[in-house]
Amino acid sequence: MKFVVSKEKLLDGLQSIQNVVSTRATFPILTNVLIEASETGLQLTTTDMDISVRSSVVVQVEKPGSTTVPARRLLAVIRELPSAEIVFESDSKSTASIRCGSAKFKIYGLPSQEFPAFPQLAQSKEFRLPQQILKDGIKKTSYAMSFDDGRHIINGLLFSFKDQKLALVATDGRRMALFEHELEFLEGDSTDVVIPVKSVNELLRLLSDDQGDAVISVGDNLVSFQFGATTMVTKRVEGIYPNYRQAIPPPPKERITLGRESVLTAVRRVATLSADKSGSLRMKFGKDLITIEANTPEVGEAREDIVVAYNGEQYSNAFNPEFFMDPLKNLPDDEVYLDLIDDLSPGVFKTKSSSFLYVLMPMRVSV
Repeated sequence: MKFVVSKEKLLDGLQSIQNVVSTRATFPILTNVLIEASETGLQLTTTDMDISVRSSVVVQVEKPGSTTVPARRLLAVIRELPSAEIVFESDSKSTASIRCGSAKFKIYGLPSQEFPAFPQLAQSKEFRLPQQILKDGIKKTSYAMSFDDGRHIINGLLFSFKDQKLALVATDGRRMALFEHELEFLEGDSTDVVIPVKSVNELLRLLSDDQGDAVISVGDNLVSFQFGATTMVTKRVEGIYPNYRQAIPPPPKERITLGRESVLTAVRRVATLSADKSGSLRMKFGKDLITIEANTPEVGEAREDIVVAYNGEQYSNAFNPEFFMDPLKNLPDDEVYLDLIDDLSPGVFKTKSSSFLYVLMPMRVSV
C-alpha cells in the first residue's frame, strides 16, 4: 500500500476517529487504526466493539492495500510532522513507513485481516436532518443523562421518532431535558431508540456546524450516524424508556425572565459555598428581585441579589446548583424563562423557541 496526502487532511482524519481507541484494550488490534487505501480514497477505522467510527480522507493512492498501526502512536507522529506532503507505505509484514520532508519513521503494525469487520445494518429505518440541528439538540439535552448503573435504560439519550417529530430526551430522575424538531418520515418508521452515554458524547464531539445533513439509520441492535466524511455505528441500549411526557408539569402560575449569563455567573459564585453534589441553593423570588443563598455548616454562607423584571407571587425554592446551571451553560439564548407553580413543584426552563424545555425537581431542605 502506498498513498500521498497532506499533513492537515491525514491529521483531521485521525483526530476524528482516535477517541474510540482504548489504551487498555483486551485485544491489541483494538488499539490500532485500520488504514484502507483504494481507488476511491482512504478510509480510517477504529472500534472498541461497542462504537465503531470510520472517516474518509482524500488522498492520492499509488498502490491500494490495507494495514493497521497503533492509533495513538500514529497520531503523535503525524501531529509533529511539518505542514508538508506525507508519503505513507506499508509492506507485507504490516510495517508502515512514513516520509515527510527529511523526517522518516517506521511503525510496526498488525495485519488488517485481524481487525473486526465494520458493523453493517441489515435492515434499518432511515431519518435525515441537518447535522447542525442534531448537534444543537444533543448539546441542549445530553448533560441530563443518568450515570446510575442500576437504571441502564436512562444511561443514554432517547431518540424518539414519532408524530413527524424527533424528540431528544435525557433524564436522571431528578431533572429532564427535552429538545424537539419537526421531521418528515413515514408513519410506519416511528420508533424509539436509546443511545449510550459514551456514544452520545462521541457523537457530539464529531458533529460539526456545517450545513450538511446527518443520516440516522436505526436497526434492531445498532444505530448508524453518517455525516460528511464520517460514519459512527453504535450499539443501542435495550429496554423501554420511561414516559417522559408525564414528567412535564401543568401550566405555571408565574414566569420569570432570566438574563442567562448574569444568573449563571451569580449562581456559580454562590455555589462555591454549597456542599459538594448534595448541596442546594435557596432561591427566593420576589418583586423585581431574586435572592440566591447558600448556607453550609462548618463551611460558610453566601448571598447574592439579582434584579429582574418580576411582579408575581413570592416563592422560595431550593435547587441543586449544578443542575440549575447546566441548561444555562448549554443554551445560546440571552434570556431564559423560568416557570414556577409553587414552592414544592418543579421549575421549568424554557426559551423563546418552543423546541426546548428543562424540568428541574426542587430539593427538600430543612427550614
